[in-house]
Amino acid sequence: MSDDRSRYGLLVSALGAVLLAVSVFLPWYGLSFTNAGLALAQQVGDEFAQQFGNASLQSTLTGAHAQLAGLAGHEFISLSAHQVLHNMNVVLLALAAFALLDALVPLVRSGAPLPDGAGRAVVLLGFVAGLCVVYRMVHPPIAAGGVIALSLREGSWLALLGSVMVALGGVWPRSVMLRRAVEADDAAVSPFTVLSGWTPGS
Repeated sequence: MSDDRSRYGLLVSALGAVLLAVSVFLPWYGLSFTNAGLALAQQVGDEFAQQFGNASLQSTLTGAHAQLAGLAGHEFISLSAHQVLHNMNVVLLALAAFALLDALVPLVRSGAPLPDGAGRAVVLLGFVAGLCVVYRMVHPPIAAGGVIALSLREGSWLALLGSVMVALGGVWPRSVMLRRAVEADDAAVSPFTVLSGWTPGS
């Protein structure tokens, strides 16, 4: 049963690695204009119309101002990690590939017991990937500057979930195996064995 639990844990790590890789190509950030950004755009448009435009252009801009005012807070574009995280997206894909490889190689050995430490590297890989994801969630690569507002999209949260699954899939089965091994050793030592000095292997 401990081997089964270990294989389930490695499957969790493999699934997390797949989610991490897929998340790189999903939207991570959503951009929308703030009220200050729209006000700045209207001011620039008015100054341009006054200097280079005519009455027709000024009236057109007046109508456009009313439409721009309704765009505040509405997302106008979404960006994926593949589009904006030019270096980190490669790192995340590499971490996902190594984690998937480390989790699946022991699983290929069907019928054979899992070796000690199977999938041990996925813990480190998941931890490093999680740090990278959290860093880019807290410190996005796009400077809003008060003109545009930035919101986190589903890709970043999916990457964080995948990283956690990669790490937990490597930690959980070993703790189960260790606990069950200790319980099996304790069960093997019965009071009769202690009193008689006889062991099953003797």
